[in-house]
Amino acid sequence: MSAVLLQDIGRRVRRRRRERGWTLSDLARRSGLSLRFVGQLERGQTNISVSRLAEVAEALDARLAWLVDPGSAESTSPAWIALLGVRGAGKSTVGAALAVHLGVPFIELDRLIEETAGLSMTELFSIHGGDYYREVEYQVLTRLLSSSGPGVIATGGSLVTHPESWSLLRSRARTVWLKADAKDHWNRVLAQGDDRPMRSLSNAFEQLEALLASRRALYREAELAVDTSGHHPEAIVERLASVVGPPNLG
Repeated sequence: MSAVLLQDIGRRVRRRRRERGWTLSDLARRSGLSLRFVGQLERGQTNISVSRLAEVAEALDARLAWLVDPGSAESTSPAWIALLGVRGAGKSTVGAALAVHLGVPFIELDRLIEETAGLSMTELFSIHGGDYYREVEYQVLTRLLSSSGPGVIATGGSLVTHPESWSLLRSRARTVWLKADAKDHWNRVLAQGDDRPMRSLSNAFEQLEALLASRRALYREAELAVDTSGHHPEAIVERLASVVGPPNLG
């Protein structure tokens, strides 16, 4: 490839990466290439092979042809946008507002699971346990993501700990981690009128902090991360809408 073409490709890779809020390390990990190689690619300093460039394009959810020729049609965003986070992250509030902003349906995955099982979450876990919940979750998610969409999905906080469901979601949707500090999670749950954590456990807040710490690495695998602490839901929605762009209508 010519030096000019390599520099053009590097600029488009860098722009696409930054649109997703990724670091060079994020792109290296997602594409399977070394951090040094990705850095050289963005600077137009390496004569990348077609097969390696295809790996970068796949990681960036971009058409290979677009990286080489900006006149080619760029890939569109997946139809589904999935919000992740521990309870109190703002998935329902932000998700519902984002769906209105984009003009698409808003879906709470746990509500679909309850409808499918014919049980409330409390009943489902007390009668059948966590393994059954994960089984139904995967079935419901598969059915939902196979539909045409588009839409915004609020996922259950534990979905990232279920490898099959998490892998499926990342392959079919744009995943967004709504992150916040433990105190904000706690206060939001209480503001919803739910004081069960305090009633059931004397060290509930410490357990919440431990839960956040244990899942942080998994949540970081999401395509985007948005800090909701100290930000009004409207501002978060505006930021998300500007990043994810219009949904793919198929």
